[in-house]
Amino acid sequence: MPSFKKYRLNPETLLYEIEKVSKKTHFRHVAAVVLSSLLMMCVYLWVFTRLLGLDLPKTALLERKNSEWVARLEQLNFELDRSESTLEGLRLRDEQVYRNIFGLDSIPLSVRNSGLGGLKRYVGLEGLDDRSLLRTTALRLDRLTKKTYIQSKSFDDISAYAKRADDRASCIPAIMPINPDPTTYRRSSGFGYRTDPFTSASKMHTGYDFSCPQGNPVYVTGDGVVEEVRFELRGYGNSVLVNHGFGYKTRYAHLRNVYVAEGMTLKRGECIGETGNTGRSSGPHLHYEVIFRNSYVNPVNFMDFDMPEPEYRQMVEQAQAQSQNVILRTGQRIRR
Repeated sequence: MPSFKKYRLNPETLLYEIEKVSKKTHFRHVAAVVLSSLLMMCVYLWVFTRLLGLDLPKTALLERKNSEWVARLEQLNFELDRSESTLEGLRLRDEQVYRNIFGLDSIPLSVRNSGLGGLKRYVGLEGLDDRSLLRTTALRLDRLTKKTYIQSKSFDDISAYAKRADDRASCIPAIMPINPDPTTYRRSSGFGYRTDPFTSASKMHTGYDFSCPQGNPVYVTGDGVVEEVRFELRGYGNSVLVNHGFGYKTRYAHLRNVYVAEGMTLKRGECIGETGNTGRSSGPHLHYEVIFRNSYVNPVNFMDFDMPEPEYRQMVEQAQAQSQNVILRTGQRIRR
């Protein structure tokens, strides 16, 4: 610390002599100067911030940077609004048009609207208020990323089904499950509510019944895979459930004999069993159901009662020939 000397006039010698100042007094002087400076600085800050309403230079710089980031986040949210609107249009077309065309089930909104999540995904946002612009923007971007991924996977599924569009016509159940010769069967009960033959109560009948003698051949009504074969004393009795893809399934119930097994691939017109009187049945008949996207539909809408019997027989013979060729080539099907 530099040494400050103070001179005083000696009246006796009329000379200026160095005034001796104690260290204690010198320290008081220095402390007074420092305190005065601090006081002036506080007064300056008070006048600058309180009276004039101005920010400190560093605070002003931070405020300016914060305003820039807020503007960027607001612009990002505007872009997110546009992206969500576009994605919602794609979702509606996907659900109402594309997935319906190919018989695909809808994707639940709970799945579409879920975020990516993860235990440590939002650690950096824990200190922010729930209404913070940064937090809400991050969560919106997260959900939009998940929605985009799910929509992309949905289009992948549709693309795969579109490549199989030529197969759709042969997979949809479109013929009668028995020979259309009217002398071999009788239409006994249609689809809809009817009086139950056992309880006499009104009950929904989920299929279509063909009364005919036991042993009448039963044919699969569209290309598909045997999903389930059951042998029960009640209910459907001996039954076969075929999955045709594109949302379609068919069931053939109360059979006497079953000629197929689960996992077996079938072509339209192949014989899968014989009519019988098994399960909860009031007489020999075939109970035939069409299921579309897990809902029972009227089989009449999928049957051609006017198909000529020779044409039907020719189709059955061709299916039988194809089946035999597959057996000889792969040996993977069941011999009947």
